[in-house]
Amino acid sequence: MTSRSLPVLDIAPPGVAPSGPRAPLDPDDARLAEFRPEAPALPRFFVWTLGCQMNRSDSEEMAGRLLSAGCAEATSMEAADLVVINTCAIREAAEAKVIGRQGHLRRLKDASPGLRVVLTGCSVRESNRATLARRYPAVDLFLRPDEEPELVDRLGLASAQGAVGAVPARAVCAATAATTLVKGDLVSDATHLVRARSDAIAGGAVSRGSAISAWLPIIYGCDKTCTYCIVPFSRGPERSRPFDEVVAEARALAEAGYREVTLLGQNVNSYGHDLPAEGRFAHVHTERTVGRRQDREARPDLAELIRAIDGIRADGGAAPAIPRLRFVTSHPWDLSDRLIEAMRDCPSVCEALHLPVQSGSDAMLRRMGRQYTVAHYAERLARIREAVPGIALSTDVIVGFCGETEAEHEATLDLLRAIRFDQVFAAAYSERPGTPATHLADDVPAGVKHRRLVELLAVQEAIGLERNRAWLGRRAEVLLDAVVPPRAHDHEDADEEAAGTPSARDAFRNLPDGVAHLVGRSRENKLVHVAGAPALVGELVSVAIEHAGPYALRGRLA
Repeated sequence: MTSRSLPVLDIAPPGVAPSGPRAPLDPDDARLAEFRPEAPALPRFFVWTLGCQMNRSDSEEMAGRLLSAGCAEATSMEAADLVVINTCAIREAAEAKVIGRQGHLRRLKDASPGLRVVLTGCSVRESNRATLARRYPAVDLFLRPDEEPELVDRLGLASAQGAVGAVPARAVCAATAATTLVKGDLVSDATHLVRARSDAIAGGAVSRGSAISAWLPIIYGCDKTCTYCIVPFSRGPERSRPFDEVVAEARALAEAGYREVTLLGQNVNSYGHDLPAEGRFAHVHTERTVGRRQDREARPDLAELIRAIDGIRADGGAAPAIPRLRFVTSHPWDLSDRLIEAMRDCPSVCEALHLPVQSGSDAMLRRMGRQYTVAHYAERLARIREAVPGIALSTDVIVGFCGETEAEHEATLDLLRAIRFDQVFAAAYSERPGTPATHLADDVPAGVKHRRLVELLAVQEAIGLERNRAWLGRRAEVLLDAVVPPRAHDHEDADEEAAGTPSARDAFRNLPDGVAHLVGRSRENKLVHVAGAPALVGELVSVAIEHAGPYALRGRLA
């Protein structure tokens, strides 16, 4: 007897991530063709990511969930049916970029009425949800960072039958994820992100942007007191992932052949303080000497986590299975002796540390709510330089914060000259609505901010050049991660100029067949340019450094 049963599309139970893209329905029996449902009109998506490494990791999860639902990834915003914008609100300039794209997105929607735009990231907060539609008129759906795991469901794509058009245009959805209070404001509660990450990993719903280097988030949110920063109000309080889950993800990355893993958190070295005490961590004793006090006894910390990941071995080998381990971003409150000792002892940990200072003036640090002194910061860096000789140090600086005097600005320049960072990321202060600093007068004129920023960058450029020149004649271990395409126009030369003098582009202009311009980073996080076979991408190579600029190095394969 001939069966006339209709093909059934399996739907994953709520909360269970699909194991991978669904295969198209293609019944073997031609007589069932008339019963075959039409192929679902699933969208091609494009994710535009701005801001920090945590945003990049979040975008990998969103892309992975969309791919698992059966969607395809578009090569550009113009080719997409769904545009997901993962925003940054730390600087006004980042938000301005997204606002500036609203007209372009509106024109794309006029040409393709089915196009839908989702905006998430730190620009979406519970406190400003009511004003977002006016600020971003081309956006259809707004999700807080902690609502990103709901993306597929909120778009009606969970069944792979709902087209992206199922989301009505101009749908400003109410929050569904849990919330809590921070200083009286309703903010996201990041607790469920821990489980969402576990589900994404278990379901294969993380689309990593590289097969060489991987992001590994270990703690979400922020408990710090910085008056200028919106992150505690956009991402909620600190929530650590379970120790064993993080180590298991690291082990899976090692088995997949990743050469470098970066542990992520808004304050990555705060990891573990909110986890329960356990007997196996009874040996962990650490105490903050600045900032808010915490009970961290018998709880795993970043030092313990680093040692566990460094201890992963492949096939009984002697070397760490993950050759390179990094972590960002650290906070001076939690740069403990235990962490410094782990960096010293673990061969996989790279000789680089990013530790934001923000200002060289104690008075300014108090206004910023940083709760440490310049002396404390300098003592920690001296301690780590003693423990890890040759370590490269980088930092963040804000110029022109509320009430900054010329003397305080000069104190910051003096700090740069004294510590001699390898790299400084600097920006002029811009007031962020919803932060405590809005109660202070933003009284440094824009022209003065610009002049101070230019002065600071000039001081640091000279320091960076001097520190990079110390590499001339030495060899660096470089993890090659990309082939640099040839420049089409002479004016597009800025990045290559950073590789050396007089023009790095000229050094790679007439390469023989089979040789390309490659780029990668040393263990000290130095950008290094070299000529070599494209097949070397993904390999650790030794490079003899022959040229140095303030921002990068150039050499030859040793």
